[in-house]
Amino acid sequence: MKRVLVPVLATLAVALTAGCATKNYVKQQEAPLVNKVDELDERTAQTTRGIHDLDHRAQSGIQGVEAKASSANQKALVAGQQADQAQTMASQANQSASELTERVINLDNYHPVEQASVLFAFNKADLTKKGREELDRIGQQFASVKGSIVQIEGRTDSVGSAAYNYDLSQRRAAAVTQYLAAHYNVPAHKIYVIGLGKDAPVEENHSARGRAENRRVDVRLMSNTGAAQAPAEGSTSPAPSKVTATTASLTR
Repeated sequence: MKRVLVPVLATLAVALTAGCATKNYVKQQEAPLVNKVDELDERTAQTTRGIHDLDHRAQSGIQGVEAKASSANQKALVAGQQADQAQTMASQANQSASELTERVINLDNYHPVEQASVLFAFNKADLTKKGREELDRIGQQFASVKGSIVQIEGRTDSVGSAAYNYDLSQRRAAAVTQYLAAHYNVPAHKIYVIGLGKDAPVEENHSARGRAENRRVDVRLMSNTGAAQAPAEGSTSPAPSKVTATTASLTR
């Protein structure tokens, strides 16, 4: 019996030893494969994260482009509106220029309707109460006078340089123009201004009274009503009176 068991046990021992060797071999063969699989899983995860990141950036880029396109469209719309406004203003300016040109051509046909003299204090361009009252007489009639223009002619006394007096005359003329525009809606294209400074005094500058009279702005409301009508056949039209058209500029 013992003789039989010894070979059997030996055989089992050999089998067990062989089995362990086989398992070790399998483990050795499987280890690189498992590592490869793990490496592929990691790369797959990285690729997936990269795709998600790329998609996020793409979506952000698309939204940014859409926002810029919308902003560009808005700016284009605003630019178009501004261009339309500029065109409208240009058309209005051309119309006003045409009307002004027509009036200048026919200046000989204008005649004075009302006139006033506005006096200023020495070296001042501020309207006095009396000066405003004089301008009110002109302004109150402006709207009712057909084909009207306003002629503003400024002078100064002889004190000071010509350049300074011309600048002062412009400031005085501006005061007169602004008053008529603000209180009586007289448009700028209907105002003719000239600043004569001390070059054309109405009085001698040898006395205080004469110098005070020269610190003035003369304002004339002019009308062109009926002057452009053609004379009837066989009739003769009277020669129009000469009126020098200018615009307001006063000096001392």
